[in-house]
Amino acid sequence: MKTKAGKKIFIYVVMIGITLVTVGPFMYTLFIALKAPSQGIYDGLLPTDPTITNFIDAFNKANFGTFLWNTIIVTGIAVPLNILFSSLAGYALSRIEFKGRGIVLTIIISTMTVPFQLYMAPLFQIAGDLGLRNTHLGLTVLQISTAFGIYFMRQAFLNIPKELEESAYLDGANRFQVWFKVAMPLVKPTIISLAIYTFTFTWGDYLWPLINTTESSMYTLSIGLAQMSQNFDGGNLKLISAASILTTIPSLLIFIWLQKHFISGVTEGAVKG
Repeated sequence: MKTKAGKKIFIYVVMIGITLVTVGPFMYTLFIALKAPSQGIYDGLLPTDPTITNFIDAFNKANFGTFLWNTIIVTGIAVPLNILFSSLAGYALSRIEFKGRGIVLTIIISTMTVPFQLYMAPLFQIAGDLGLRNTHLGLTVLQISTAFGIYFMRQAFLNIPKELEESAYLDGANRFQVWFKVAMPLVKPTIISLAIYTFTFTWGDYLWPLINTTESSMYTLSIGLAQMSQNFDGGNLKLISAASILTTIPSLLIFIWLQKHFISGVTEGAVKG
């Protein structure tokens, strides 16, 4: 009995420690953002007179609204396109028999091991040649179809019994109709998981927007937040903290809203290789 109680205490201590490490920085940033101008940053942990003034100033003084709107547009383009193209490619690799299918899949998976820094220069040149610099569409080129998304969707489609699709073919459906009306609804958790992954990565992406934008009107939240840290002498931590919280909240809310589907989607995609 003592051994079991000791194990439970140990588990709880570890869980509390992990929670403090992961949630602690976020909460500390939130406390700083809520502190009034009259309260110093290091005058106590909790805000004595909580206010949302810093959040309002982040929009008004730092042009945060423009950065937020750009990020919403870029993310709104990237998420559906990545789901569309990745599901099409994943379905083809899981269901269509063609010569060299294994080689194609190997090449796609191998691209995930290549660091972005190795091909960002030619990608920047191509974006310029195609007129995609300082455009919302140009900021989505890394996410409109991803190797991870293709592999992830392929794994999900492999778990679907072929008998279901064969029945649809017997009813006169073509391959695209089977993909859209039969296969896609059956992998909904995987689609949601991919959407969350794409949203989170695109929302917080910094390097590619920094490279592909030269006009401040096209900055995303990540670039805008970095600019704020420089333009405000690094001393106005309340304003920077408020902007950081505003940047984080959308991803956090979406994950909380869809976490059940995300967990089941990740499990579903990892069952069969």
